[in-house]
Amino acid sequence: MAVSANRIELLQIADAVAREKSIDKQIVIDAMADAIQKAAKSRYGQETNIRADINPTTGEMKLQRLMEVVETPEDYGREISLAEARQRNPDAQPGDFLAEQLPPMDFGRIAAQSAKQVIVQKVREAERDRQYEEYKDRIGEIVNGTVKRVEYGNVIVDLGRGEAIVRRDELIPRENYKYGDRVRAYVYDVRREQRGPQIFLSRTHPQFMAKLFTMEVPEIYDGIIEIKSVARDPGSRAKIAVVSRDSSIDPVGACVGMRGSRVQAVVGELQGEKIDIIPWNPNAASFIVNALQPAEVAKVVLDEDAERIEVVVPDDQLSLAIGRRGQNVRLASQLTGWDIDILTEEEESQRRQKEFVERSNLFMEALNVDEMVGQVLASEGFTSVEEVAYVDLGEIASIDGFDEGTAEEIQARAREYLDQLEAEFDTKRRELGVEDELREIPGMTTAMMVALGEDGVKTIEDFAGYAVDDLVGWKERKDGETKIFEGVLADHGVSRADAEQMVMAARLRAGWISEEDLAAEGEEELPAEA
Repeated sequence: MAVSANRIELLQIADAVAREKSIDKQIVIDAMADAIQKAAKSRYGQETNIRADINPTTGEMKLQRLMEVVETPEDYGREISLAEARQRNPDAQPGDFLAEQLPPMDFGRIAAQSAKQVIVQKVREAERDRQYEEYKDRIGEIVNGTVKRVEYGNVIVDLGRGEAIVRRDELIPRENYKYGDRVRAYVYDVRREQRGPQIFLSRTHPQFMAKLFTMEVPEIYDGIIEIKSVARDPGSRAKIAVVSRDSSIDPVGACVGMRGSRVQAVVGELQGEKIDIIPWNPNAASFIVNALQPAEVAKVVLDEDAERIEVVVPDDQLSLAIGRRGQNVRLASQLTGWDIDILTEEEESQRRQKEFVERSNLFMEALNVDEMVGQVLASEGFTSVEEVAYVDLGEIASIDGFDEGTAEEIQARAREYLDQLEAEFDTKRRELGVEDELREIPGMTTAMMVALGEDGVKTIEDFAGYAVDDLVGWKERKDGETKIFEGVLADHGVSRADAEQMVMAARLRAGWISEEDLAAEGEEELPAEA
């Protein structure tokens, strides 16, 4: 059978649209069939069940009306009785569909316009699906494109098979793009939105710099050198921590390259951003000292529970360690994940002197001793009255100038002071209405009960409603700055593990959970611990 000209034209149009939009030709043909189907319904009635088919090889169109076979038809436009159906097809069964050939139809102006809208809509949806499927797995890659237009500071980039956006805050400061400029950027998000897939690019993302180094340094690409962390102040300064899996290869030297060629290629792409390449170290103190380069560090004091570190630097190194507008210490904090406090040697000496005076005064007041005894206890490393009261007697007796009798007297006074303090706390606890039952929670002290009462907690049920963060506090890190939220028991030396056990004990006593629940939860955690 000869193929008519309009059929050939139909296939050519489908082929051209599929190539232009980079979608499957069958999708375009199916869209055309849907359009013809919609136009046919407008002619034969919307209630009519019509199916349109286009042969992808010949371009031949078939228009059929489908009638469902039922015992007793109610909708004669869509249903046919079993008896009548068997006159046409003896094998017809209820639930089958009989197809009735419809004559070819001429499209009117309105029907043609409606068909066009259907085709355009279907093709656009297919194009969006193709673009989303193609780029959703490319998050974390660097792509190249051409500037299509600039809208309110946002740069729209043509990627060839898609369109992406670099928002104003994802551009390096003082960067200006115009139509036709080439852009290299990092794909950090792809979302399916109402108006189609949105591909978001960034030139300020820390991983953009990491990926650039991967492209420039073969050892990183091959996995011999690993980038551990990156911190950036886009357009100004950056720090990157690297470690080598091969002891014969210097990770810093490999990233710098011959005469700085490799790092300069990255610096050029980042508009002159200065880059410090830091050797990573599993020891947190050593890593932080490296991260604060070029400043020299005299001493570090770590608080691992709070992920906080005090860094002591010589007086003449303070400005270098902090950097302009705090840039150096901020980037070092982002790179290491630790909060860094920088002190000069003089400031640290003053602080230690202040702590020594405060502890001496505490012992003088609590133990009713003279200044010399208070200072001796403070200088021996005692930090609290509890420590003095319950330490082994020999430790106090072994201090120069003290004997066993003096040690016994000091411990007796310490315990008397603590008993008096306990009585005061208990009185206050009762005034706040905190129930005695709370004392049965393992680890609970009267001082803690006072703190809970001041927070409005009076019963086991009240305490059971706490989250662990409510008790010990939590931290939120944003833009390199850490904000600390204090918990109700933050001043009572309660660890996160202790707080969790206390809350679970309260929920057990309150009847919120059972021993079986706790046992089941423990069994679930065992494989992870193993």
